[in-house]
Amino acid sequence: MHIEQLKLRNFRNYDGLEMEFNNKINVIIGENAQGKTNLMEAIYLLAFTKSHRTPREKELIQWEKEYAKIEGRITKRNQTFPLEIVLSAKGKKAKLNRLEQKRLSDYIGALNVVMFAPEDLTLVKGAPQIRRRFIDMELGQIQPRYIYHLGQYQKILKQRNHLLKQLQRGKSQDHTMLQVITDQLVEHAATLLERRFVFLELLRKWASPIHHGISRELERLEIKYSPTIEVSEDDNKEKIESIYLNKFQQIQEKEIERGTSLIGPHRDDLLFYVNGKDVQTYGSQGQQRTTALSVKLAEIELIYNEVGEYPILLLDDVLSELDDYRQSHLLHTIQGKVQTFVSTTSVDGINHETLNKAELFRVRNGEVEK
Repeated sequence: MHIEQLKLRNFRNYDGLEMEFNNKINVIIGENAQGKTNLMEAIYLLAFTKSHRTPREKELIQWEKEYAKIEGRITKRNQTFPLEIVLSAKGKKAKLNRLEQKRLSDYIGALNVVMFAPEDLTLVKGAPQIRRRFIDMELGQIQPRYIYHLGQYQKILKQRNHLLKQLQRGKSQDHTMLQVITDQLVEHAATLLERRFVFLELLRKWASPIHHGISRELERLEIKYSPTIEVSEDDNKEKIESIYLNKFQQIQEKEIERGTSLIGPHRDDLLFYVNGKDVQTYGSQGQQRTTALSVKLAEIELIYNEVGEYPILLLDDVLSELDDYRQSHLLHTIQGKVQTFVSTTSVDGINHETLNKAELFRVRNGEVEK
């Protein structure tokens, strides 16, 4: 899988841009604030229909322009097809093979992307929502139906929290409606949890041996899912639903008192252990970075095994954050099999045979030249 061509119109600091890429390594060089990360963001957005940097899509559209457009020509399973995202005040349109997709879950998965940026180094030590977002984005790529259930869950959760606020303030006494909404929420919550458990099992399968190799066989990585209910990874959807319903019944008064939903996938977390110790709390910075790198490299192999092709890898200003050993391990792993985009202020200090065959692009003020 690779992206052959990218076209931008009115996107960030690009008035209009058309680029063609090497199907191996593409290095984007430029000073800060010239547009390197904007190119990475455009490819990411083409895959996921959303930015990894901001939830406010109007920031992506150039000042005083009515729309922004991102187009890509993709080759996947020996077929070439166009993708297109148009952002405007009216909303977002996603086209797959020139056909507009009514649901984003029908679009996501057409292009598989793994991004590794400096903020991903906070995957281990950052807030739980960073890890939840990681699970949601990666699982959504290999199981687009997951995106549908996640969207429904978030919509119903919002309704439930609104009703709990009303009950808290005495503006409603409708406990029957609370039960109806809770039943709806639980159905999607159980589906999300069941699929997250399966995904985590796959992630462990790849991340553990990768971490063992990067650490020179000195460390063993364990990844555990931390749910808000007492549930086992062996429990089926019906069992998970039953556990959720019982727990919601037990804590109903507390939820009304606080005016919010206290359990569910939106409050779960991922835990990382190296040699039995919690990396977030007790790990060194090196161990935290090795864990984050192992998880990212595991994503690549996981997607390959689920989809049948390697995803596109975006390395956004991250090589300078890794020491020589981790840098070499990363570049050696992807060599020759993953179309990779590397953004950097300079290639000095990045001495690796992988980069010798790279296509170089220089970015300055929203202009790109080879």
